[in-house]
Amino acid sequence: MSAISPTPQVRFADPARGGGGQRGAGRISGAGGRAYLVGGAVRDSLLGRDAGDADLEVYGLPPDQLEEVASEFGAVHVVGKQFAVLHLATEVGIIELALPRRESKTAPGHRGFSIEDLPDMDPAEAVLRRDFTVNAMLFDPLELQLYDFVGGRADLERGILRHVSQAFVEDPLRALRAARFVARYGWRIAPETSALCRQLDLSELPTERIEGEWQRMLTESAFPGKGLLAMEEVGALRDLPELRALRGTPQDPIWHPEGDVLHHTALALEAAAGIRSAMGDPYVEMLAVLCHDLGKATTTCFERGRWRSLAHDVEGEELTRSLLQRLSRRGDLADKVVPLVREHLRPAQLYFVRHEIKDSALRRLAARVDLKALVRVAWADSAGRAGLAQADWEPGKWLLERAEQIGVADSRPENFLRGRDAIDLGWSPGPAVGEVLAAAFELQLDGELADRDAALAWLGQQPRPRAR
Repeated sequence: MSAISPTPQVRFADPARGGGGQRGAGRISGAGGRAYLVGGAVRDSLLGRDAGDADLEVYGLPPDQLEEVASEFGAVHVVGKQFAVLHLATEVGIIELALPRRESKTAPGHRGFSIEDLPDMDPAEAVLRRDFTVNAMLFDPLELQLYDFVGGRADLERGILRHVSQAFVEDPLRALRAARFVARYGWRIAPETSALCRQLDLSELPTERIEGEWQRMLTESAFPGKGLLAMEEVGALRDLPELRALRGTPQDPIWHPEGDVLHHTALALEAAAGIRSAMGDPYVEMLAVLCHDLGKATTTCFERGRWRSLAHDVEGEELTRSLLQRLSRRGDLADKVVPLVREHLRPAQLYFVRHEIKDSALRRLAARVDLKALVRVAWADSAGRAGLAQADWEPGKWLLERAEQIGVADSRPENFLRGRDAIDLGWSPGPAVGEVLAAAFELQLDGELADRDAALAWLGQQPRPRAR
């Protein structure tokens, strides 16, 4: 086995984590084994980034002996004998110790494998079970040597994501991982790898794993728009018809010179990624950007010489709920995302008639949706076609300034009254209480009731319903 030169420097975001991995490798070597850093630590070091994890693949030691050696450094948790993996809890964090292994597909899904640990396997053979060449390099932390048997370094330098072997098709989750790596690094997928991805049956995967890949793509990656297009490339939109329908849905070229709705959505996601640090709930807001134009697929028509998508904001509500049911088991997620989708046109619409807008309209909007989140989503929509900086987007600046003046920029207006207030005045619990509170809230939004004292005074003047 020969090393590759020049040798990269492996730096860790937490130097103590790297030191812990090196000490572990030294002890394994003293026991007659050999340990290599694998996966992301090697890949990111070659990219000039600090490594996060110090995961080791260990050769030459049987499982029981490896567990004995590892126990000298911390608490050992065996991640199922069938997975040939140990988690070593040390004072510098978790270090994963894995044995080289051979995997055989036995059932559908990413967990349907029979795994045989083979401590004496040749490293050149062992790496063939890995997903992509850029993740299949080994680094010896003692001899400071890099081993690359599958051309991972060359692919990394060219920004190409390529599968290692035909074993790739045994885990359908790898198609989603390919798209997520594109989103994270801006890479391209090798055509032959895309073709393999499209052969995979993603319906084998549990919803939680699918959502996990989408969530990481939307909330952690630098290029989520490229990730969305990569999801299409690898076939991950086949089972998401709400997104798939955006490909080829036309837009008015005057307002949307960038192309069809899927391409526009990708550009909007790229813009939104730049302001993600300001988002209250990045997952919710990025999902809203992803879903904001779903309604165009069912409303777009050519009318009076141009493409129009009337009421696509309203039509998008049902499609958003449908998509999120496919992507997540969270019952509350759609209720958070849908208001942002339904109202995403409102900042621009209100701005164009701003001299006619009353405070009550803004209070009602604030009662339906978080205004700052709405402005971020609406700006991303605008930036996805015009590339305008957020600070220069006049509709958002105007809306938040007006909202600040009337006290609804940072929180939704809440009813000054509670059911207990009516009951304390002699009202009997029942529908009538809800009705009078709703009427009070409408007056509050109209500015007729300025504070709680005014609302209590108004309530005291209302006739109580007669007992039946």
